[in-house]
Amino acid sequence: MEMVGIVGGTGLGSLIEGEEREHATPYGPVRVTLGRFGGRPVAFLARHGAAHTVTPHRIPARANLWAFADLGVRAIVSTAAVGSLRAEHAPESWAIPDQLLDRTYGRADTFYDGDLVRHLPFADPFCPVLRRTAISAVPDAAARACVAVIQGPRFSTRAEADVLRGAGADLVNMTLCPEVALAAELGMGTVTLCLVTDTDTGRDEGDPDAVTADLVFRRLADARPRMAAALERIVSAVPAGYAPRPLIDDEAIAHVLARPVMR
Repeated sequence: MEMVGIVGGTGLGSLIEGEEREHATPYGPVRVTLGRFGGRPVAFLARHGAAHTVTPHRIPARANLWAFADLGVRAIVSTAAVGSLRAEHAPESWAIPDQLLDRTYGRADTFYDGDLVRHLPFADPFCPVLRRTAISAVPDAAARACVAVIQGPRFSTRAEADVLRGAGADLVNMTLCPEVALAAELGMGTVTLCLVTDTDTGRDEGDPDAVTADLVFRRLADARPRMAAALERIVSAVPAGYAPRPLIDDEAIAHVLARPVMR
């Protein structure tokens, strides 16, 4: 059975027991755990490190995704904490987003910025097959949402939240860009299970759900058992023989994966 990649977001620094190894990549080493989850082989990595020591704008996304592709991963299921920009996305609810609004800057966001140029079709960032799988596995999740990805590590001002809302964003996060695009550039499909932890800048003055780091970590800790259970249902339901969309040619992907590693 094909190996599924799992990216654990904030609050999910560990998930499975298995062989933990340092995987060398052209962008530096990555800690990956190989084991079983949801009845199938998986490769797990913690986006922020096991102890949440990696700030959002310094996540080694190219190293993480190169390692997964080198291990033969084709499908990636991830988790993410998000703030809500709209009342219909209540704290402690799930969302399975279908769109991204990238507001990051200065992050290494492509594998094709040197000796080989490719242009990624990215109108629909998340894999439709994996999204349908996740929606069936977590039927109480909002099935459509646009996530605005901000630079971090600070949270938004009220003016920034208003701009994001006006641009069509429903949720806000700090980590899904460039991760989702990088996965697609290496021929991997992605889906993300988001937990709404807060109301970002707040619905009104004194909103108890307005974002603070303490609130986010507390909500994630409380939700960890059901997050792991939902993730397990999604992973187990990934179709056998899953094939991602052919967005980048195989020759280009092979060229990237042949780059010398750094140890």
